[in-house]
Amino acid sequence: MNLKTIAIASAVGSLLALGSVTASAADDAAKEKCAGIATAGHNDCGTAAHGCAGQAKTDKDPTDWKYVPKGECEKMGGKPLKTEKKM
Repeated sequence: MNLKTIAIASAVGSLLALGSVTASAADDAAKEKCAGIATAGHNDCGTAAHGCAGQAKTDKDPTDWKYVPKGECEKMGGKPLKTEKKM
């Protein structure tokens, strides 16, 4: 590979990475945290009882949560959690 090929490959890779970050941010904006609907082993993040995703021990524990499309949480029988605003 010559220098020109490497530069082009780097530029294309950077553009692809930037596009995936933007898409991910848009997906997160259209979702909310929903408590009380996660099944055992299928929660999306840690709580006071455990520190990581996938560690829920029981189904529908009110402290475990999953990301769901905005506006769907209560329809699923859960309770939306307030998200913290970043400054």
